[in-house]
Amino acid sequence: MIKLCGLRVTRCQIHTMSDSSKFRNLAIIAHVDHGKTTLVDQLLKAGGTYRENQEVQERAMDSMDLEREKGITIKAKNTSIHWNGYTINIVDTPGHADFGAEVERVMKMVDGVILVVDAYEGPQAQTRFVLRKALEEGLLPIVVVNKIDRPHADPMKVHDQVLELLLDLDATEEQFEAPFVYGSARDGYFMSHLEGEPPVDCTPLLFQIVNHIPAPKEADPDKPFRMLISNIDWDDYVGRVAVGRITSGRVQKGDTLYLLQPNGNRIQGKVTKLFEYSGLQTTDSAVGEAGNIIGISGFEDVDIGQTLVADPEGEPMPFVQIDPPTVQMEFSINDGPMGGKDGKNVTSRVIRDRLMREMRTNISIKVEDTDLAGVFKVSARGTMQIAILVEQMRRENYEVLVSRPKVITQEINGVTCEPFETVYIEVPDDCANGTVRILGNRRGILENMETTGNGRTYIQATIPTRGLIGFEFELVNLTSGHGIFSHLFKEYAPYAGEIVTRQSSTLISMENGIARPYALQSIEERGALFIAPGDEVYEGMIVGENPKPIDIPVNPTREKHLTNHRSANKNDSIQLTPPRIFSLERAIEYIEPDELVEATPHFIRMRKRILDATARKRAEIKLQNG
Repeated sequence: MIKLCGLRVTRCQIHTMSDSSKFRNLAIIAHVDHGKTTLVDQLLKAGGTYRENQEVQERAMDSMDLEREKGITIKAKNTSIHWNGYTINIVDTPGHADFGAEVERVMKMVDGVILVVDAYEGPQAQTRFVLRKALEEGLLPIVVVNKIDRPHADPMKVHDQVLELLLDLDATEEQFEAPFVYGSARDGYFMSHLEGEPPVDCTPLLFQIVNHIPAPKEADPDKPFRMLISNIDWDDYVGRVAVGRITSGRVQKGDTLYLLQPNGNRIQGKVTKLFEYSGLQTTDSAVGEAGNIIGISGFEDVDIGQTLVADPEGEPMPFVQIDPPTVQMEFSINDGPMGGKDGKNVTSRVIRDRLMREMRTNISIKVEDTDLAGVFKVSARGTMQIAILVEQMRRENYEVLVSRPKVITQEINGVTCEPFETVYIEVPDDCANGTVRILGNRRGILENMETTGNGRTYIQATIPTRGLIGFEFELVNLTSGHGIFSHLFKEYAPYAGEIVTRQSSTLISMENGIARPYALQSIEERGALFIAPGDEVYEGMIVGENPKPIDIPVNPTREKHLTNHRSANKNDSIQLTPPRIFSLERAIEYIEPDELVEATPHFIRMRKRILDATARKRAEIKLQNG
């Protein structure tokens, strides 16, 4: 039994199908939370993945703990089902904009897409992004209008909105003629028409997949083997596994192949194992046929975007262009007083190895060494993507310090330019003016604002990527959690000027030790606390927030001196407000450039870059004097 991509191999399956016309390769794309992964659950059920009376695992493709906790898909994953003699390979893709590269690279593996759109919300920002990528690759879509049972759902209005979007994205005539299917992925029924057809199961959708998604293009079994690598898996026994769709030919264990690298090198190697993805299992395969999606082991230096060929003179295949990173953060060793007390992986060497390993499997992340020992620059699409990486490292027993995100600027025609995003916001009507004010404070430019008549206002604006750092937290506070927003990269444009995203300053510990109730009671009068009695603190650690424009040093470890009139029991009467607890993402967006987040397996702390107060003051004076 082996483990691959979070799934276990429990049996060996020998695949004998050689007719590529019986393969259908498709990706499921959508805006975040429109029901992609739930739809995959129903297709797995319809394809016989589950035995009769077997409990259906909810969101089965979200195999990572973080995916289940956050309710989002982070990594693109593939599976397949067998229906009416067809093998339908399915790739479930992320819906969040920060993980767009996961969507972009799988477009080379498939021949069509299922576009899932919420019957109430309609096409959203990420809907436009993923659909544009699919149309540019010439893929044919099937549109699933999901959640038609949702209150105030309007499937026909959404139908028209999708057609308008297809026109806006310059879809070809064939792409514009996409079939529509309506239903509820949660309840497992779909129908081709809203009237006259009682909802039963997934059959109408499966019929559309077989009839509308084309068989793999150029899947000629008589030509030499050729495969573009679109994903990388890891197997504990054989190491790196190259995943992709076989464009031509066939392959089996023991075959000699050539890995074509970007630098022109051709590395010869032998296939040590073949894998197929079926249902919830990864299975050994005897042979890989043209048109099928498989995994191949035997090439340790393989990377996404490279080509495997049987012909030593074969040419590399073109790979999809990935949008460049727009934000950057520093990762460094935990040099604080508590460094090494919580995690096991704490040295710069192991942190660097982990970051380099991530870069090899995540093509949208870039890692660079710096002139400072133990400090690395990590660039990515967005803050959330880097926060996910930090959270994964915490769970793998790493300790790391991370900085506030900063945008990656470019010099264009001698002008410093920064990335800008188009932001789409939906808020209650009474919060619209406040939202526009927040956007203005963050250098946003209002493009469009309209009310829907159901108590909601839609806002579209252009804003510097810097202005989105911490924006979600402000929006949640303003709307009491009822505001939602999404964003897409728009362009690089001239620097927009200074943006102040944090109006307050901090309370900084000036001692090492244990926080005491007596001390916290007096500190609480100065601002909001981030710590509780009994928490361990150190000099330079941020323990609270104050409304004044300057940081205030405090001593959270101070104890009450006991006298004949004051006893220790009087501590029992101290009533403190519960401390403000920060998630990792919120902490990263909260800190200022002179501050860091300390992330360990069990703790998230915020601190100053320079812990010693005297040294910090000297550095401030030096900075002011230039």
